[in-house]
Amino acid sequence: MTASFEPKVELMRLQADGKDRLRVLRLLWGRVREHPLARIGPGLITGVADDDPSGIATYSQAGAQFGLNMLWTMPLALPLMAAVQSMCGRIGRVTGKGLAANIKTSFPPVVLLGVVLLLLIANTLNIAADVAAMGEVAELVSGIDRHLMTAVFVLSTLLLQVLVPYHRYVHFLKWLTLSLLSYALVLFTVHVPWWEVALRTVWPRFTPNAQAATVVLGVFGTTISPYLFFWQASEEVEDMRIRPGAAPLVGDAPAAAGELRRIGWDTWSGMFYSNITAYFIILATAVTLHAAGITEIATAAQAASALRPLAGEFAYVVFALGILGVGMIGVPVLAGSAAYALSEAAGWNWGLERRPRDARGFYGVIAVSVLAGLGIQYSPISPMKALFWSAVINGVVAVPLMVVIILLASRRSVMGDYTARRPVIVLGWIATAVMGAAALGMLVPG
Repeated sequence: MTASFEPKVELMRLQADGKDRLRVLRLLWGRVREHPLARIGPGLITGVADDDPSGIATYSQAGAQFGLNMLWTMPLALPLMAAVQSMCGRIGRVTGKGLAANIKTSFPPVVLLGVVLLLLIANTLNIAADVAAMGEVAELVSGIDRHLMTAVFVLSTLLLQVLVPYHRYVHFLKWLTLSLLSYALVLFTVHVPWWEVALRTVWPRFTPNAQAATVVLGVFGTTISPYLFFWQASEEVEDMRIRPGAAPLVGDAPAAAGELRRIGWDTWSGMFYSNITAYFIILATAVTLHAAGITEIATAAQAASALRPLAGEFAYVVFALGILGVGMIGVPVLAGSAAYALSEAAGWNWGLERRPRDARGFYGVIAVSVLAGLGIQYSPISPMKALFWSAVINGVVAVPLMVVIILLASRRSVMGDYTARRPVIVLGWIATAVMGAAALGMLVPG
């Protein structure tokens, strides 16, 4: 009897150990999920969306025209961009409302109307430029007609936004952020003079003339864009809504420290990822196109095509696939930010987690923006001219909008005890001054 009893005791002990291990694993997984790094999302997606095809074209032109001497712009842009975006994320999470809703309650109606109208126009033109670049790149890689490929990309992004709930769609966007790594891979296919790269990053050598000023202003203009402000603030609200028990931080003090810490991690890591990628794009085109005497790049697709004979087939394909990947993020962010802004301004139901029938106006704006961008491909309007005008409009609207963001983030009447810290506010004002110079540079002829 003793012999038959001992195996049963041993079996029960093993089963108990297994339950304990499972309980420990569940506890550890719960702690991992609650760690700020585990919930990186809005800032990361926002950062990657900043490197959309039109942004890639700007960075490629900077590298092709000035070589290594434009690398310094990215280290300078990083803290300025991160400061503004962190304020946007903080506003959304603290108040439980997006940027447009906060502007609506704190400023005269004309401010909201002007900002939203200009945002809608600029985003639609930017979408047109982005999808045109995606279609052109797809044709280069696959040989399929660019207009057909453009339509496929547009319909794919539209269906994903409309039919897939936010909590699933956001995971798709997070995986797409890996496409930015392709630009780092390009550097493994060519010779890079790393000592000179380090030197020119901190000590550039170029003549400060009108051409250099135009490129510098273009780089800052495409790095700090209004549509990113609206997107990140609203994504914080979306993220809050899908988490059981989560509430705006103005009424949830116990959660404030952890959430604000998570927003800091998310925003700064996302902006770092974005800016280091832009740095790699400038570097890759500097050591290939500029070194070969190619100094004029009009589109991201042209940059990819020009790399082919210089860096090889692998670099060309990787660069091209990166454009398609970030385009699949950039277009939804452009359309979504416009929908967030107009829906909040009009008082409509909004959110990618809502069903289309419950937020018809919100999804209607997304559909119209994306389809209008597609329609421009078949109109007399040049996608590059659309990109130029979207840059001009963004430059005009960015400066007053950044002033509004800083004022909102500084007001206790809006933020309660969670106003932005003084160093962030100072960086925000510096960013506003830089963007003001960029706006004047775009508007002043010659």
